[in-house]
Amino acid sequence: MFNQKNKSAFSLGMLKKAAFLVCAAPLTVFAQEWPAKQITFLNPFPAGGGTDAFARPLAAQLTEQLGKQVIIDNRGGAGGTVGASVAAKAAPDGYTWFIGATHHTIAPSMYKNLDYDIEKSFIPVAMLANVPQVLVVNPQRVSARNAKEFIELMKKNPGKYNFASAGSGTVHHLAGELFKIQTGTFITHIPYRGAGPAMNDLLAGQIDLEFDGLATSAPQINAGKLVAIAVASNKRSTAIPNVPTFKEAGLPDYEVSTWYSIFAPAGTPKPIVDKMIVEVQKALNTPKLKSIWEKNGSDTPNLYGEAFGRQVRADVARWSGVVKKSGATLD
Repeated sequence: MFNQKNKSAFSLGMLKKAAFLVCAAPLTVFAQEWPAKQITFLNPFPAGGGTDAFARPLAAQLTEQLGKQVIIDNRGGAGGTVGASVAAKAAPDGYTWFIGATHHTIAPSMYKNLDYDIEKSFIPVAMLANVPQVLVVNPQRVSARNAKEFIELMKKNPGKYNFASAGSGTVHHLAGELFKIQTGTFITHIPYRGAGPAMNDLLAGQIDLEFDGLATSAPQINAGKLVAIAVASNKRSTAIPNVPTFKEAGLPDYEVSTWYSIFAPAGTPKPIVDKMIVEVQKALNTPKLKSIWEKNGSDTPNLYGEAFGRQVRADVARWSGVVKKSGATLD
């Protein structure tokens, strides 16, 4: 029997359903219309670094797929945290996306007054690339040609040599600190405003060595301008197949990579985020981008949405431990 109580419950249910449809309809229409104008990828590092090596080809491919221009806005500074802060405050309308990196999972342990939270201020969209770190030296300044010689040289000359990084608190910096912990060596850290400027000074002989991502180092290694000591991955890289891993050189626990990613500002409508995930997947599977990724020493990680979010949380915890053990600071 359909009594008054059932009638009231039925009416309430219908009202909730109607309210949901009213709220969901604009988002659905918005997603269908998106993109209606130019899209910006905010890159928190200077032009010419590893982030650009992946972000710019991706932007070009998405421009072709979406029929709207996708541009790169470089906002370097403070280990990528300046650009991250700008991106966190961007309108969550699907027209500004943040190109993040492993560095942003280190920042919470290094910067005490960040005005954003990498886990709360953004929606994880996709890991775009995962590039092993490589230890490279300027052959005019460092005589070592393999890991054994390099470690011996550093132990005999504590503090004599310096290493460049893309900035304090970046994975380049922490890769150096982790190396020092595991080998009992001391190498002076010199931070730069991005991987590009650091690489320029390394090539010019203003710095001795760098723990760098293969995206920026591989071309210089293959051109004979830098010497690769070892790669920090569990297997050799196809970009520099003749260079051994640190595991082969006797450091089984030294594994470091730089991943690059895309995030949306928190509050970006889910239908738009989902659509971007589909477009990024399509782009990363094109022969053109696959070829570029391989040359830059990366495969396609295939981590999207929440799966990528779990990786972000795990890395925040991992690097927090390294920072505490090393005593790394912002210099």
